[in-house]
Amino acid sequence: MTPGAGNLRADLAIIADHVAPGSRVLDVGCGDGALMAALRDGKQADARGLELDPGNVAAAVGRGLSVIQGDADVDLAGYPDASFDYAILSQTLQTCRAPDVVLRHLLRIGRHAFVSFPNFAHWRVRLSLLWGGRMPVTRLLPERWYDTPNIHHLTVDDFRAHLKEQGIAVEGAWFLSGDKKTTSAAANILAEHAIFLLRGTKHP
Repeated sequence: MTPGAGNLRADLAIIADHVAPGSRVLDVGCGDGALMAALRDGKQADARGLELDPGNVAAAVGRGLSVIQGDADVDLAGYPDASFDYAILSQTLQTCRAPDVVLRHLLRIGRHAFVSFPNFAHWRVRLSLLWGGRMPVTRLLPERWYDTPNIHHLTVDDFRAHLKEQGIAVEGAWFLSGDKKTTSAAANILAEHAIFLLRGTKHP
């Protein structure tokens, strides 16, 4: 495990473990900078962040991190091709107005890209819709239908299909049930959360 990553959210800990030491990293939607701090301290990474919420920006800067306030839907277009070894988008894709465009920029900016998201096809979500007939409220989807930031719910199979359609290479994938890894074979129904490592489109 990456030093200093013990208190990270499970998907962030997986990402931290698979970032090469000394890498240049852009964390898009970096929150309070917890992952960036772990990468800086445990992997000696040159970590930069982009975050929409001003409170989170202030918290990250308070950790001594290089974070600017910005919107992934707007500001990624200004970053040069292959300017980072890793571009990271954790639990943010489903909140973007144009997630397909954001993903294209992520793959252009990073030689590799990590993308993680909650799986809307998880069996608890399906059960909630089937028996309750209402939009689910779960640990990873805690908001109600009218106050959720998630505007593009997706499933593991949706994401896999999109990658195949776009010819995007997958370098690794991890699936979580709770905070524990689960099988990839039935991930679309068993996984609450998915993490993909993708090859950037500007990779040498």
